[in-house]
Amino acid sequence: MSQRILLLAAVALLFSCRSGGDGQVYYQKPRGFARIDLPEHRYRPLEGNYPYAFEYSEAAEVVPDRSPDAEPYWILVKYPALNAMIQFTYKPLNGDIHKLDEHVMDAYRLASKHQVRAISQKEEILTLKNGRKAVAIEIEGEVPSHFQFYTTDTSRHYLRGAIYLDHATLNDSLKPIVDYLKTDAQHILETLTWK
Repeated sequence: MSQRILLLAAVALLFSCRSGGDGQVYYQKPRGFARIDLPEHRYRPLEGNYPYAFEYSEAAEVVPDRSPDAEPYWILVKYPALNAMIQFTYKPLNGDIHKLDEHVMDAYRLASKHQVRAISQKEEILTLKNGRKAVAIEIEGEVPSHFQFYTTDTSRHYLRGAIYLDHATLNDSLKPIVDYLKTDAQHILETLTWK
Protein backbone atom coordinates (compact mmCIF):
# COMPACT_ATOMS: atom_id res chain seq x y z
CA MET A 1 0.00 0.00 0.00
CA SER A 2 2.77 2.48 0.91
CA GLN A 3 4.62 1.67 -2.36
CA ARG A 4 1.48 2.56 -4.28
CA ILE A 5 1.23 5.92 -2.49
CA LEU A 6 4.90 6.64 -3.19
CA LEU A 7 4.42 5.77 -6.87
CA LEU A 8 1.37 8.08 -7.13
CA ALA A 9 3.30 10.90 -5.41
CA ALA A 10 6.23 10.47 -7.82
CA VAL A 11 3.90 10.57 -10.84
CA ALA A 12 2.14 13.65 -9.48
CA LEU A 13 5.49 15.36 -8.91
CA LEU A 14 6.63 14.47 -12.43
CA PHE A 15 3.51 16.01 -13.99
CA SER A 16 3.38 19.03 -11.67
CA CYS A 17 6.49 20.59 -13.16
CA ARG A 18 7.64 20.74 -16.71
CA SER A 19 10.96 21.25 -18.31
CA GLY A 20 11.68 23.86 -20.97
CA GLY A 21 13.69 23.10 -24.07
CA ASP A 22 16.78 24.47 -22.32
CA GLY A 23 16.68 21.76 -19.64
CA GLN A 24 15.49 24.23 -16.97
CA VAL A 25 12.64 23.09 -14.72
CA TYR A 26 9.63 25.43 -14.44
CA TYR A 27 7.18 25.37 -11.55
CA GLN A 28 3.66 26.70 -11.52
CA LYS A 29 3.47 29.91 -9.51
CA PRO A 30 1.04 30.08 -6.62
CA ARG A 31 -1.96 32.34 -7.02
CA GLY A 32 -1.27 35.81 -5.65
CA PHE A 33 -2.34 39.43 -5.70
CA ALA A 34 -0.96 42.37 -7.63
CA ARG A 35 1.70 44.41 -5.89
CA ILE A 36 0.44 47.69 -4.47
CA ASP A 37 2.87 50.59 -4.11
CA LEU A 38 1.65 52.77 -1.27
CA PRO A 39 2.70 56.40 -0.85
CA GLU A 40 4.76 57.46 2.13
CA HIS A 41 2.78 58.74 5.14
CA ARG A 42 3.22 62.53 5.01
CA TYR A 43 0.61 65.00 6.17
CA ARG A 44 -0.57 68.57 5.70
CA PRO A 45 -3.15 70.69 7.55
CA LEU A 46 -6.75 70.89 6.40
CA GLU A 47 -7.47 74.33 5.00
CA GLY A 48 -10.86 75.97 4.81
CA ASN A 49 -13.64 77.22 7.02
CA TYR A 50 -14.66 74.08 8.92
CA PRO A 51 -15.71 73.68 12.58
CA TYR A 52 -12.85 71.15 12.88
CA ALA A 53 -9.22 70.92 11.80
CA PHE A 54 -6.85 67.99 11.28
CA GLU A 55 -3.88 66.84 9.25
CA TYR A 56 -4.53 64.62 6.24
CA SER A 57 -2.35 62.75 3.75
CA GLU A 58 -0.36 64.56 1.08
CA ALA A 59 -1.42 61.67 -1.21
CA ALA A 60 -5.06 62.77 -0.86
CA GLU A 61 -7.21 65.69 -1.92
CA VAL A 62 -10.12 67.21 -0.01
CA VAL A 63 -13.34 67.88 -1.90
CA PRO A 64 -16.83 68.82 -0.69
CA ASP A 65 -19.29 65.94 -0.39
CA ARG A 66 -21.78 66.51 -3.24
CA SER A 67 -24.11 63.61 -2.45
CA PRO A 68 -27.83 64.54 -2.37
CA ASP A 69 -28.06 64.24 1.42
CA ALA A 70 -24.78 66.08 2.14
CA GLU A 71 -24.84 68.79 4.78
CA PRO A 72 -22.50 71.72 5.43
CA TYR A 73 -18.94 70.72 6.37
CA TRP A 74 -19.22 67.21 4.91
CA ILE A 75 -16.06 66.40 2.98
CA LEU A 76 -14.34 63.59 1.12
CA VAL A 77 -10.63 62.94 1.56
CA LYS A 78 -9.96 61.21 -1.77
CA TYR A 79 -6.98 59.01 -2.62
CA PRO A 80 -6.98 58.92 -6.44
CA ALA A 81 -4.03 56.51 -6.73
CA LEU A 82 -5.71 54.01 -4.37
CA ASN A 83 -9.29 54.36 -5.66
CA ALA A 84 -10.36 55.06 -2.09
CA MET A 85 -11.63 57.83 0.15
CA ILE A 86 -12.53 58.74 3.69
CA GLN A 87 -15.96 60.34 3.92
CA PHE A 88 -16.48 62.77 6.82
CA THR A 89 -19.91 63.76 8.07
CA TYR A 90 -20.08 66.53 10.64
CA LYS A 91 -23.05 67.29 12.89
CA PRO A 92 -23.34 70.23 15.29
CA LEU A 93 -24.78 69.21 18.67
CA ASN A 94 -25.56 72.61 20.20
CA GLY A 95 -25.58 71.04 23.68
CA ASP A 96 -28.42 68.62 22.80
CA ILE A 97 -27.61 65.16 24.22
CA HIS A 98 -30.54 63.66 22.28
CA LYS A 99 -28.88 64.72 19.01
CA LEU A 100 -25.71 62.94 20.09
CA ASP A 101 -27.67 59.76 20.82
CA GLU A 102 -29.30 59.95 17.37
CA HIS A 103 -25.96 60.42 15.61
CA VAL A 104 -24.34 57.53 17.48
CA MET A 105 -27.29 55.26 16.64
CA ASP A 106 -27.01 56.41 13.03
CA ALA A 107 -23.31 55.46 12.97
CA TYR A 108 -24.19 51.90 14.05
CA ARG A 109 -27.08 51.74 11.57
CA LEU A 110 -24.76 52.74 8.72
CA ALA A 111 -22.14 50.18 9.78
CA SER A 112 -24.78 47.45 10.02
CA LYS A 113 -25.72 47.96 6.34
CA HIS A 114 -22.56 46.00 5.52
CA GLN A 115 -23.60 42.95 7.55
CA VAL A 116 -25.11 41.28 4.50
CA ARG A 117 -21.62 40.73 3.05
CA ALA A 118 -19.54 41.04 6.20
CA ILE A 119 -17.72 38.12 7.78
CA SER A 120 -17.23 39.93 11.07
CA GLN A 121 -17.69 43.32 12.69
CA LYS A 122 -15.57 44.48 15.62
CA GLU A 123 -16.05 47.62 17.69
CA GLU A 124 -13.26 49.22 19.69
CA ILE A 125 -12.90 52.37 21.79
CA LEU A 126 -9.65 54.06 20.82
CA THR A 127 -7.81 56.15 23.39
CA LEU A 128 -5.83 58.64 21.35
CA LYS A 129 -2.48 60.23 22.19
CA ASN A 130 -4.23 63.60 22.40
CA GLY A 131 -6.40 62.30 25.27
CA ARG A 132 -9.60 62.07 23.22
CA LYS A 133 -11.56 58.92 22.59
CA ALA A 134 -13.02 57.62 19.37
CA VAL A 135 -15.12 54.59 18.52
CA ALA A 136 -13.86 52.49 15.62
CA ILE A 137 -15.85 49.82 13.81
CA GLU A 138 -13.84 47.38 11.73
CA ILE A 139 -15.74 45.31 9.17
CA GLU A 140 -14.26 42.27 7.41
CA GLY A 141 -15.54 40.70 4.23
CA GLU A 142 -16.36 41.76 0.70
CA VAL A 143 -17.62 45.19 1.74
CA PRO A 144 -16.91 48.69 0.37
CA SER A 145 -16.24 50.15 3.85
CA HIS A 146 -13.81 48.21 6.04
CA PHE A 147 -13.30 50.86 8.74
CA GLN A 148 -15.63 53.45 10.25
CA PHE A 149 -15.21 55.69 13.26
CA TYR A 150 -16.72 58.59 15.14
CA THR A 151 -15.64 61.05 17.80
CA THR A 152 -17.33 63.84 19.71
CA ASP A 153 -16.80 66.40 22.45
CA THR A 154 -20.33 65.38 23.67
CA SER A 155 -21.70 68.92 23.71
CA ARG A 156 -20.93 70.84 20.50
CA HIS A 157 -19.33 68.63 17.82
CA TYR A 158 -19.77 65.16 16.31
CA LEU A 159 -17.62 63.84 13.44
CA ARG A 160 -18.01 60.48 11.71
CA GLY A 161 -15.59 59.03 9.19
CA ALA A 162 -15.83 56.01 6.92
CA ILE A 163 -13.19 54.54 4.64
CA TYR A 164 -14.63 53.52 1.28
CA LEU A 165 -12.99 51.58 -1.52
CA ASP A 166 -14.29 51.96 -5.06
CA HIS A 167 -15.06 48.26 -5.21
CA ALA A 168 -15.76 45.55 -2.69
CA THR A 169 -13.36 42.65 -2.92
CA LEU A 170 -11.51 40.19 -0.75
CA ASN A 171 -9.78 41.58 2.33
CA ASP A 172 -6.57 39.69 1.52
CA SER A 173 -5.96 41.64 -1.68
CA LEU A 174 -6.93 45.01 -0.18
CA LYS A 175 -5.41 44.61 3.27
CA PRO A 176 -2.38 46.81 2.50
CA ILE A 177 -4.67 49.65 1.30
CA VAL A 178 -7.08 49.26 4.22
CA ASP A 179 -4.17 49.26 6.70
CA TYR A 180 -2.68 52.34 5.02
CA LEU A 181 -6.00 54.21 5.24
CA LYS A 182 -6.52 53.13 8.86
CA THR A 183 -3.12 54.64 9.70
CA ASP A 184 -4.20 57.89 8.02
CA ALA A 185 -7.55 57.83 9.84
CA GLN A 186 -5.72 57.36 13.15
CA HIS A 187 -3.48 60.36 12.32
CA ILE A 188 -6.54 62.46 11.47
CA LEU A 189 -8.09 61.58 14.84
CA GLU A 190 -4.82 62.28 16.67
CA THR A 191 -4.55 65.74 15.12
CA LEU A 192 -8.25 66.63 15.25
CA THR A 193 -9.18 69.89 16.97
CA TRP A 194 -12.57 71.56 17.30
CA LYS A 195 -13.09 75.22 16.44
